[in-house]
Amino acid sequence: MSEEVRIREGEGLSRALQDYLSDWSDRSGIAVEIWALPSAQVPGAVAKAVYATVVEALANVERHSRARHVAVAVTVGASGLRMTVSDDGAGFAQERQGRIAGRGLAAMRAHFAEVGGTLTINSVPGGGTTITGAVRL
Repeated sequence: MSEEVRIREGEGLSRALQDYLSDWSDRSGIAVEIWALPSAQVPGAVAKAVYATVVEALANVERHSRARHVAVAVTVGASGLRMTVSDDGAGFAQERQGRIAGRGLAAMRAHFAEVGGTLTINSVPGGGTTITGAVRL
């Protein structure tokens, strides 16, 4: 189901993410800890960008990281929205990131760029990966 449909049919970004994270964890066998989800309404374009980024980040975790645990936080405050997806997987060397950055990492960056936000990727070989996105609301 596309991210547009999931958000429209659900009760906003928080509900769509809760449902997806639960389903994904059950299917993948990887534990998900939800640190925070927004209680405030998030503009539609931003919600779609965040949802699509979380979906892509988890697809990368499942395909590449060999992680056993993922933590997700999406918060809304005075400075805007902040999203973090962090795993305890294999990670990768930062200097190689440009060379190995496939469609998934580029797509995540594009999702946030489309709504005026930024996305950073921090990874340590053997120490996991953290994806952080921020956008002013």
